Amino acid sequence: MRRLFVQTEKDFVTNLPRFVFNGEIKVIQRIEEVAQAVERLSSSEILGIDTETRPSFRKGIIHKVALLQVANEDLCCLFQLSCFGFAPDLIHLLSNKAIKKVGLSLKDDFFMLSKRHKFDPLNCVDLQDYVKEMGIKDMSLQKLFANVFHQRISKSAQLSNWEASVYTQSQKLYAATDAYACLKLYKELKRLKETNDYLL
Repeated sequence: MRRLFVQTEKDFVTNLPRFVFNGEIKVIQRIEEVAQAVERLSSSEILGIDTETRPSFRKGIIHKVALLQVANEDLCCLFQLSCFGFAPDLIHLLSNKAIKKVGLSLKDDFFMLSKRHKFDPLNCVDLQDYVKEMGIKDMSLQKLFANVFHQRISKSAQLSNWEASVYTQSQKLYAATDAYACLKLYKELKRLKETNDYLL
């Protein structure tokens, strides 16, 4: 039986081994590349979703979503919306009720994405709501992942420039890991919840 914290302490996370996505990372910079990437992702039953926005250090300045990350078990596509906008194929993917989309604070991500183009996301699971039903109070991806897997997700690239035309390796790894971590978390939490194989 898995022992989980109701709330994970920051000190617990600090010394854990680092987790990174080790599948294929594909950066999509041109709208002509979107359809093929979406086709590859659409064969999956469940996808991990995340977004990144250029940080603003001035009050009242909010940037549009620069990056949409979509991951399955083997592939994470980094769609640079700052280069080509919110492409119709991506809107169709997020609105496809046959594919479950999993993320953390998805409502916020989708609200910000809708500022680029209105859309109707379907078949979505927000991990924050999911863990509340299990009695877990952790709301951050880093703490949730540490709680369930005893591994640490680095947040060092979080405040980097997501509107850059070329990403650093650390940006790519950070972005892909966040999206994949949502998928990995959901699958394990679902298993624990359905089997009641956990203690708080």
